[in-house]
Amino acid sequence: MDNTGGASSGVGVLDKAALVLSALESGPATLAGLVTATGLARPTAHRLAVALEHHRMVARDMQGRFILGPRLSELAAAAGEDRLLATAGPVLTHLRDVTGESAQLYRRQGDMRICVAAAERLSGLRDTVPVGSTLPMKAGSAAQVLMAWEEPERLHRGLQGARFTATALSGVRRRGWAQSIGEREPGVASVSAPVRGPSNRVVAAVSVSGPIERLTRHPGRMHAQAVLDAAMRLTEALRRNG
Repeated sequence: MDNTGGASSGVGVLDKAALVLSALESGPATLAGLVTATGLARPTAHRLAVALEHHRMVARDMQGRFILGPRLSELAAAAGEDRLLATAGPVLTHLRDVTGESAQLYRRQGDMRICVAAAERLSGLRDTVPVGSTLPMKAGSAAQVLMAWEEPERLHRGLQGARFTATALSGVRRRGWAQSIGEREPGVASVSAPVRGPSNRVVAAVSVSGPIERLTRHPGRMHAQAVLDAAMRLTEALRRNG
């Protein structure tokens, strides 16, 4: 049985692996479910699923069913990186001009976050974080945003030793943005909002930061809407090109 719709690449094993991945796109599947969905012989479906599991393109859920693996999310994030950075420059520049504060874009990498783009203030004290800077995931509004929508197990691990609590992250999810006052660095405040990829997963955090003297102890009141607008522009750009 051929479920490829005639779209054979000429490399049989890859076509069959693609069938397995396509079958899992609709949700978890037992081996019997894979056989039914792909039309592959049971030993072939099992061999391919296990091989894909070895490469982290397939994983297992708590019931032992096959599911799409974490490597696919990593590859999708890498594919989105160029699109995100191509759009980030003008969006961050506009955010800086609207707020008068330094603007940054952060992505998570393991237990750290990296500043992948930034727009500095044009004059006076500059509070931006240099592009390429690696910061901890334990403090700051961008860390809160990158953590808040994580899966429960990863969120629980990430909260160990963090300067923010599960209750604070619940508030971030409810509001759709985060703020921090002297959390990562004394005297510095920030506001951040999530950038989402085509699958609605949070892929980055857009932020403005500056001294508490300017942003006050309630920075979200001043800048949350501008940061949310910037995050939405980046999200729309990723979805347009996704």
